Amino acid sequence: MLKLALLGCGRIGQVHARSISQLADKARLVAVADAYEPAAQELAAASGAEMRSSAQIMQSDDVDAIIVGTPTDTHYQLIHDAAAAGKAIFCEKPIDMSAERIRDCIVAVKKANVAFLAAFNRRFDPNFSDIQARIAAGEIGDVELITILSRDPAPPPISYIKSSGGLFRDMMIHDFDMARFLLGEEVTSIFAVGSSLVDPEIGAAGDIDTAAVTLSTASGKICQISNSRRASYGYDQRLEVHGSKGMLRAENTLKNGVEVATQNGFQKAPAQHFFLERYEEAYRLEMAHFIDALNSGQTPSPSASDGLQAQLLADAAAQSLATGLPVRLANDPA
Repeated sequence: MLKLALLGCGRIGQVHARSISQLADKARLVAVADAYEPAAQELAAASGAEMRSSAQIMQSDDVDAIIVGTPTDTHYQLIHDAAAAGKAIFCEKPIDMSAERIRDCIVAVKKANVAFLAAFNRRFDPNFSDIQARIAAGEIGDVELITILSRDPAPPPISYIKSSGGLFRDMMIHDFDMARFLLGEEVTSIFAVGSSLVDPEIGAAGDIDTAAVTLSTASGKICQISNSRRASYGYDQRLEVHGSKGMLRAENTLKNGVEVATQNGFQKAPAQHFFLERYEEAYRLEMAHFIDALNSGQTPSPSASDGLQAQLLADAAAQSLATGLPVRLANDPA
């Protein structure tokens, strides 16, 4: 049975620990670590894992793979340490805020010949993965236009905004990966606009809270992405793919599927309010994929190179916003 260790016992670490517990016939969480010891103690008690330091985990013979759910600025060193220790790696996005440092991580992972998964969980959402599979099967012909809508119910604290790397690298990076997942070819041009409309403090912190980006490929496919840090009606996650033979669409996941009809019209439940509940199944399926890949000797996906490509798109979007001009992208071979 695969033995896993978890680095980072905060919100996302707890999600991954819960996913692993639901896959108990395939893998077991044997150790957890966190810089904040009470968090590690609490999760260790809840999961039945042993609390260890990160260094102890790297040296542990009873650990096959490491889940990196720590703050982004710690990923680089932990990836290098895990690779050097011969551990498979599951790393939360972004791999790093620097494309050059991500390339360094890719080199370390390849040199050590260890498995690596970049945790873009939305690829595993049942609706989104079904759309991608049906595109691949040719159901709607050639993809021509993709629309991705992603809006948070409320902005995060300003303290988070200041260290997040900006909306493109923190929030829209998921949508950049989804665009690549659905387009089936690399983006060659990007144009971004953005504003601070939700909270003036976000603008004062040097970030935006409202943005729209247009991506295009060499063959002429177009993807439009819109993000907002505010949606009064809940967590808004929709996408539409228009093709030469038809269209595929995924609507919001609601709190329940009940619809009521009265003389005032038809009414449905609100959208789910938070990303953890909206993507709970995606997180479980993502972990199941990683575990199954390791148990079967397959290569997990998305890869570290996918993480790099998403970061490059985020960097290009930030450049486009700063200059007011489209940015051309070269195909990065990493």
